[in-house]
Amino acid sequence: MSKLWGGRFTKQTDQLVEEYTASITFDKELAEEDIEGSLAHVTMLGKCGILPADDVEKIKDGLLQVQGMIRRGELEYTIQNEDIHMNIEKTLIDLIGPVGGKLHTGRSRNDQVATDMHLYLRKRVVEFVGLLIKLQEALLEKAKANLDTIIPGYTHLQRAQPILFAHHLMAYVSMFQRDLERLQDSYKRVDMLPLGAGALAGTTFPIDRHFVAEQLGFGRVYENSLDAVSDRDFILEFLSNASMIMMHLSRFSEEMVLWSSTEFAFIELDDAFCTGSSIMPQKKNPDVAELVRGKTGRVYGNLFGLMTVLKSLPLAYNKDMQEDKEGMFDTVRTLQGALQLFAPMVSTMKVNTERMRQAVNQDFSNATDIADYLVNKGLPFRQAHEVIGKTVLYCIQNKKYLLDMSIEEFKTFSELFESDIYAVLQPEQVVNARNVFGGTASNQVSEAIGRAEQVLAESQAWLQDFLEKSK
Repeated sequence: MSKLWGGRFTKQTDQLVEEYTASITFDKELAEEDIEGSLAHVTMLGKCGILPADDVEKIKDGLLQVQGMIRRGELEYTIQNEDIHMNIEKTLIDLIGPVGGKLHTGRSRNDQVATDMHLYLRKRVVEFVGLLIKLQEALLEKAKANLDTIIPGYTHLQRAQPILFAHHLMAYVSMFQRDLERLQDSYKRVDMLPLGAGALAGTTFPIDRHFVAEQLGFGRVYENSLDAVSDRDFILEFLSNASMIMMHLSRFSEEMVLWSSTEFAFIELDDAFCTGSSIMPQKKNPDVAELVRGKTGRVYGNLFGLMTVLKSLPLAYNKDMQEDKEGMFDTVRTLQGALQLFAPMVSTMKVNTERMRQAVNQDFSNATDIADYLVNKGLPFRQAHEVIGKTVLYCIQNKKYLLDMSIEEFKTFSELFESDIYAVLQPEQVVNARNVFGGTASNQVSEAIGRAEQVLAESQAWLQDFLEKSK
């Protein structure tokens, strides 16, 4: 089979070289985008008078036939045609004859593949904004249902201070909001058209790049032809954003694994998101959470892999850049799976409020409030800190908690203690005492939920506006 680029060569490509250099096994995922870009390109060639109208219509009809073959799974991809672009072009020529060879007028595979990836990632960015919105919705609903649920808050995985479970969930709402905003911000760098840059220097044909951008719905056109074909920053940015999303999902997964254990028993994950053991019939394993936690590493690897590929490449295009796709596709699939599963896993998890309350009652996480209590009575904080440290040590040695102590026992550590200390130590009082913006007091958390719902509505409007414009 002759190569579409083979005129300068006197030998056939070695079979091992063909297998090693071909990308069709993975870049066939760009088939729809390649057809989309080619339709806009040939329309422009006709509009600018570069190709006659009859040729343009034949090529368009042929491309639509190829698209139909792709969608029906009838197109046979071969490594002899190397990549998705040449597989489609060869099929087009087979369908409509030599006129199909005119499609490549005024473009190179270098700007063609860059365009395909911009089209592909543009769709994915919007998709992931939608999935993050669904996850935030699930978290907000669970937070609203647990405005009275108190849980130990941790630092160093040691019980620190009581907080509302809703407050804990709202921390993840904030994390995923930053992720969402990063995706939205990155969109303008994905929404750029490289087509028309040619191999690296532009083209001698009188093309209209802005017309193509309008046809494909791109907001901007690359200013520099060298940059257009060699830029992969938009993929790196996506991989970086995806890595942070996975990192946040992984942190949440770790807490779900801990919380669902017998030792914590704070939550129970729905059976639909767990698996069992082949040998231990009593087991219920949080496999989805564990896999999300584990798959985070491969997303990090894809980011660092591409950064390493690009770090020393001279301008403009180099074959090394073929390595930009597999990691991108893998990250897309990994992130899709994680986000699609996470929202329903959150929505269906059961919260064991009694166990959470028991945990709060059986620790010393209200100790800070006693220190604040003594400070409000005039004792310097450092002295108050020492007093409470000794009080906690006394409780540990005598196997009791702060609320178990008598007022006489309290007074052995400071005469400033009065009977009102018991009200100060109640978990509800400890929580609601943090009545500052961003704090865990119930009214502050309620207001935070209200603000988050407003921001979520704005994100939903952004998404809806994009979907309307894309029709």
